Formats: sequence, structure tokens, C-alpha cells
Amino acid sequence: MYKVKLFDEEHEKDLERAVNTFLSKLKEGQLIDVKYDVALMESEGEQIYCFSAMVIYRT
Repeated sequence: MYKVKLFDEEHEKDLERAVNTFLSKLKEGQLIDVKYDVALMESEGEQIYCFSAMVIYRT
């Protein structure tokens, strides 16, 4: 069976930490792919970043 795990963080280091923690729990051969994206929005003159990742894996 295939599954996905979604991550969404405001800071890239937080995303890195969350994804690495999840990946460390997978067994050899379970990881299929990791998709990464960054979105930027401006609100009241402030830039807001959204760092996200989707991990595709086998169970």
C-alpha cells in the first residue's frame, strides 16, 4: 500500500527537522519520493513563507 505524509512549516529549518524525523522512522526501501514547494504571500507589508513537503512511501 502507498501513503503520503504532508508537512507544512513557516521556516525551512522546521520543515527539514520534521521531514528528517519522519524519514528516520521509515525502513529501508519504504521511501518512494519527496516533493518540495515554497509559497510566498505578502500581508500588510510582511512577507509570509510557507515551506511544504510531501513524502510518498510504502507501508
